[in-house]
Amino acid sequence: LALLTTAGAPAQAPAAPAPTLKTVLLAQLRSTHDQQDWFVPASKAVAGLTAQQASWKEKEGSGNHSIAQLVSHLVFWNEAQLAKMKGGKGPAYSGKNDETFGGSLDEAAWKSAVSRLDAILIDMEKWIESSDDKTLQAWYDTIAHISAHNAYHTGQILYIRKEQGSWDPEKGVK
Repeated sequence: LALLTTAGAPAQAPAAPAPTLKTVLLAQLRSTHDQQDWFVPASKAVAGLTAQQASWKEKEGSGNHSIAQLVSHLVFWNEAQLAKMKGGKGPAYSGKNDETFGGSLDEAAWKSAVSRLDAILIDMEKWIESSDDKTLQAWYDTIAHISAHNAYHTGQILYIRKEQGSWDPEKGVK
């Protein structure tokens, strides 16, 4: 009887392994770093920008941040959290979040900031990959918030690029 019920059934692909905390956290972080999925990741959002474009503000004195300031902020907080996750101490922090946004950058400093953000996120992904379940259980909430924080500010970067006319809508957001 079993042969009769399965003989006409199409072959099924093997089931994908069930997601784990590690795979979910990595997928979230990578989608905000360099793997485009539901939205444009940070690496693509800043690609091809000059320091002048990154330092642009729609209205000076408005209190809005430039792309360079947003990247400086992301570098600071991702670096601070990664240092804590590794058992170290992050960069000095006065308790004033406004100070994490930095200012305008020249071309070399801009390229360095973009490279630092990429390197920090790669380092964070490697840390997650090498961590055991117990460690990830202790850090999952922070890592999930890091991904949300990165996505939030990447959205701001894309908005600024659209406003200044430096975003190519063929790269993911029309």
